[in-house]
Amino acid sequence: MSAAVTAMPADAPATPALPVEGAFAYRDGVLSAEGVPLTTIAREVGTPVYVYAAGRLRRNYRAYADAFGPDVGICYALKANSNQSVIRVLAEQGAGADVVSGGELQRALRAGVPAAKIVFSGVGKSDGEIAQALAAGIHQINVESVPELHAVSRVASGMGATAEVALRVNPDVDAGTHGKISTGRKEDKFGIDFAHTGEVYAMAASLPGVKPVGIAVHIGSQLLKTAPYRAAYGRLAELVRAIRADGQTITRLDLGGGLGVPYRGEPAPDHRELAAIVRETVGGLGCALTLEPGRSLVADAGVLLAGVVFVKEGLHRRFLIVDAAMNDLIRPAMYDAWHTIVPVAEPSADTPLFPMDVVGPVCETGDTFARQREMPPIPAGGLVAFLTAGAYGAVMASSYNTRALIPEVLVDGDRWAVVRRRPSLDEMLALESAPAWMGA
Repeated sequence: MSAAVTAMPADAPATPALPVEGAFAYRDGVLSAEGVPLTTIAREVGTPVYVYAAGRLRRNYRAYADAFGPDVGICYALKANSNQSVIRVLAEQGAGADVVSGGELQRALRAGVPAAKIVFSGVGKSDGEIAQALAAGIHQINVESVPELHAVSRVASGMGATAEVALRVNPDVDAGTHGKISTGRKEDKFGIDFAHTGEVYAMAASLPGVKPVGIAVHIGSQLLKTAPYRAAYGRLAELVRAIRADGQTITRLDLGGGLGVPYRGEPAPDHRELAAIVRETVGGLGCALTLEPGRSLVADAGVLLAGVVFVKEGLHRRFLIVDAAMNDLIRPAMYDAWHTIVPVAEPSADTPLFPMDVVGPVCETGDTFARQREMPPIPAGGLVAFLTAGAYGAVMASSYNTRALIPEVLVDGDRWAVVRRRPSLDEMLALESAPAWMGA
């Protein structure tokens, strides 16, 4: 140990809270996914690798279904994690899908989500994507602007179809979350200005090929308090009454995303509290209700498993260099996000902690997962797990530095399978070609 890197004082807290129950917990001294030791997956698949727990996915879905009951449709937001097996597990529980691209629409359909339970959101749908949604017969298109409304009318009319649409309103409610994932403020790019929604709804009713059926709202991701939902849904109820008073018909309300996720042990938001707010604010409007949770269905159902390449002892800092990188998990670099990082080999209760920077091998200073994180000693060749990594992990990954997209594994009890394999370099390069003038 470098003399400049000192241990915690003897009376300092021992190893912080480690997972001892749930989908990922220590069993016989090894961190396991349900009934499968992560060491087994690392040995047979290699690292880095994402590992998902099917039982936790089911439990997370049931938390919503039990709190809201059968009258609220739960459409899983695929952008959080669009692995086919993850979607299929949730679809088998009864989940629909919230999609934001033609590719996600095809993923949902191929994973077994009925078209009648799919909602298409997003601010920039192309004519091709609109046509794709209409041809599939999805539940509804959430329209976010007047130009999009005219595009839907044009495409639907050309197909001889009628598009059932909900207008996404921007309620100008600050969710109090990270600026990059807040979507309900008036300066955000999402939705139609609240004050103009009534006239746009009337316009929609007059357009060929369009049938306005409802209003949608989504104020952002990672909300750990329910007060912003109450504010947004209260404004939504006022808007519904005003539009109905103008002679228009509203039969559906899309309430947007679900609850946030406690990454650092924060108090977990309560599903039943949110359900009570929904009942109090919009429950009496006689509308069919849809909720679109994403992160809260999949985040704590996944970990990123990585190997330790080197332990670098600097004069001023200790670096734990792992084989996962920012291209595999971008959230810390993009959002300054926190992920609890634990050793796969269970440390003893009295193991001393040392401040470490946990970093990846990519040639960017931003390729840093944690700074001065207090952790037990972990040797080169050891394994660590980044917890609560099932959302916005693999789905946001890239091949930066010509690093292959990493595998994904699904565990269900004591069974496990690779559900996305690691592509070879030849497969990656086969997507590229040189122009003819360069020769062979």
